[in-house]
Amino acid sequence: MFKRNEKLGRRDLFKASAGIMGGALLSREAAAEQAAQKNVNMNSSPSALKITDLRVCVVVKPGPSPCPLIRIDTNQGVYGIGEVRDGASPTYALFLKSRLLNENPLNITYLWQKIKQFGFHGRQAGGVVAVEEALWDIAGKVYNVPIYQMLGGKFRDRIRIYADTTESDDPKIYAQRMKERKEVMGLTWLKMDLGIEFVAKTPGTLTHPSEQTEWERRALPHPFIANEVTDKGIDMLCSYVAAIREAVGMEIPLSMDHLGHLGVNSIIRLGKAYEKYNLSWMEDVIPWQYTDMLAHITAESPTPINTGEDIYLKEGFINLCEKHAVSKIHPDISTSGGILETHKIGDAAFELGVPMAMHYAGTPVGAMASVHCAAATENFLACENHSLDVPFWQDLVEGIEKPIINKGFIKVPDKPGLGITLNDEVVKQHLAPGTGYFEPTPQWDHERSGDWLWSMIKAEEAAASRRA
Repeated sequence: MFKRNEKLGRRDLFKASAGIMGGALLSREAAAEQAAQKNVNMNSSPSALKITDLRVCVVVKPGPSPCPLIRIDTNQGVYGIGEVRDGASPTYALFLKSRLLNENPLNITYLWQKIKQFGFHGRQAGGVVAVEEALWDIAGKVYNVPIYQMLGGKFRDRIRIYADTTESDDPKIYAQRMKERKEVMGLTWLKMDLGIEFVAKTPGTLTHPSEQTEWERRALPHPFIANEVTDKGIDMLCSYVAAIREAVGMEIPLSMDHLGHLGVNSIIRLGKAYEKYNLSWMEDVIPWQYTDMLAHITAESPTPINTGEDIYLKEGFINLCEKHAVSKIHPDISTSGGILETHKIGDAAFELGVPMAMHYAGTPVGAMASVHCAAATENFLACENHSLDVPFWQDLVEGIEKPIINKGFIKVPDKPGLGITLNDEVVKQHLAPGTGYFEPTPQWDHERSGDWLWSMIKAEEAAASRRA
């Protein structure tokens, strides 16, 4: 059995504090320690640990979209929490429940191999990733170590955060908002959304077919829209970047996203026009699967190109890095495959000379999963956070130093697992209408279909199949 250092349990902490302080209330620091230790089973038997339940709740607007959370319970009282990607259905996680029940949650790699076939690029990966995060949370709580330690240790004690800024059609107002991100919130890396919609109402800025349908404008991949930006449009877009650079200076890294659906040549022209503003990257300029097109853009644009938030598993990232199709990669832990897979993505990119930033928009649960991964990944740059303007965001969890985002950084927690616990009352205040808080899900206990990979069939399952 795994030997662990003995620490005060929850009840012991109360007794010790009462004796020392004569019945006085716990100090604020001790209370935070107690909250972090809640659900850490120092007397667990790892080899006998079994998954007994998987439950969900949906939190509204901690980021751009509702965020489902999952909780995996065990027979020894230890549970783990994970997050489905923002905007995704909790069903992506629930239908995995029957494939997890009675399994040992510490067999993370085995369970990952068992369920990873149910993920895909985009939001569809959310369920398997939420499970993976919760399994790591359980493992850390059982072995009494933070997740980053199980990845090989950390390279950094703080994780740099960058963030979008609420846009404005007025360049001066937009610039002032960016300046406040830097000077008031203390961010050391900025990001702006600047797409062709900023200039579309001005005649002579865009060349595009008239009367485009919603499908054409939003769903078709960029090369099929036939939108091109004119010199006048480029000059107008540059006026926004110039105003922001004047407000925040040239020293701070500045990234750009949501350029809009544009042709390859227009993207290259924008990349050249933005060269003098020294942007850190232009993000997701065309869909990531057009590798050769991305390589062409990257070779021609002096402004670095970045992509990756919709890619599932390491193979797509490795392909981009091997072909030098991007300057930087940008996985979202809720899409890319979870904590370990994203760590592997970073290591593979490092070997190929490509740095890694991270996309993230959701609750502190997924944010802290990103923090542990980033701490243990050598070529990490900065992690996105979409919730700087959400007043209740950090109140969703406890057991961690507040403010969670402090002068542009998140401190890497040293508590077991993710290093946080949910603040039940606050989470309940922000649930999606008509949903409950981790209610029982017996209707998913026996969901089955013949969708296993043959190599993953256990002997008893194969025998049962033959008998049937």
